[in-house]
Amino acid sequence: QVQLTESGGGSVQAGGSLRLSCSASRQMTDCMAWFRQAPGKERAGVAVIDTDGTTRYAASVKGRFTISKDNAKNTLYLQMNNLKPEDTAMYYCAGGWGYRSISLSVPSAFGDWGQGTQVTVSS
Repeated sequence: QVQLTESGGGSVQAGGSLRLSCSASRQMTDCMAWFRQAPGKERAGVAVIDTDGTTRYAASVKGRFTISKDNAKNTLYLQMNNLKPEDTAMYYCAGGWGYRSISLSVPSAFGDWGQGTQVTVSS
């Protein structure tokens, strides 16, 4: 099983920025993604990066969030700018091992998940 460890969460005011990191115990040669889950809500896809570097975003974060990865460091990132209170959630890193591309609407295709890092945005 692959270990995924998120970091970088915290509390910020609306309009602020955070950068989340996800360290993997193996090379990130497959599709990787970020999901989030707010209290009382289902886990939802935020951003995904395919093996060829193609990125896709949820409509609610497009233009504000950027997903990227550093293969040399086995680390996935999520740069979050212009944060809003509705971005408050637990953020999870997910690995879709064996897949070059996965839709954000199919979280079950991601085989490994981190423990999550909390992001809280105050108004």
